[in-house]
Amino acid sequence: MKNIIKHLGIIIVSLSVLSCAKDKSTEVELIKQTPVKSILTAKEQEKMTPEEIIGRLKKGNENFVSNNLTQRDNSSQRRLAMIGQYPKAIVLSCVDSRVPVEDVFDLGIGDIFVARVAGNIENKDIVGSMEFATAVAGSKVVIVMGHTSCGAVKHAIDNTDAASMQMNALQSLLNEIKPSMKEVKVTGEISSKNIEFTNNVIHNNALKTVEDIRIASPKMASLEKDGKIKIVAAVYNMETGKVAFL
Repeated sequence: MKNIIKHLGIIIVSLSVLSCAKDKSTEVELIKQTPVKSILTAKEQEKMTPEEIIGRLKKGNENFVSNNLTQRDNSSQRRLAMIGQYPKAIVLSCVDSRVPVEDVFDLGIGDIFVARVAGNIENKDIVGSMEFATAVAGSKVVIVMGHTSCGAVKHAIDNTDAASMQMNALQSLLNEIKPSMKEVKVTGEISSKNIEFTNNVIHNNALKTVEDIRIASPKMASLEKDGKIKIVAAVYNMETGKVAFL
């Protein structure tokens, strides 16, 4: 009888431990599933350094790659955003529909500014928008993000004659990308079918755009020199979802 009682006691204790563990596991799971309602505040934006922001963006990209995006209450965030916006960064991306910028960094309403143009090149309007984001709205990181399999870069490499098809504006855009080819070493043919060459041009195009932004905006160049902002290049891998900072 004593042995039976002893065994029953062990079973009860074991079940209690398992129940507690299950409760804690459920609690953690519920916390993970609770949608985020808050948005970035002015105080939070002010406290963050450019380096810290880049670190958070990298972590957000890890969440995207692992298919573990943060759940958000968009209705609550939308209402809070009416009070004001304090984005941590501005991203210049290509227009490619397969590059969902906010999702790529696991971000929501009010977290970042996003500017888009085919080939992620800068122009006066884009630079002006970046000056607003940094010097006026307080963003501390500027990211020029290219991506693999970029159609604009491919057409620039293949010397597509857009003007002959009455697309003069597109031709002008492709001409802006072409200088990024000059410093890239070629092994094999100069063609978008040369994947290694094309990827190197995509990298160089993002880096060149960063330099062009510094030249075009003395204000942002000064902010970067003072350590208040960072202007960086990155490339999004279409196959893996991973963002590589250059």
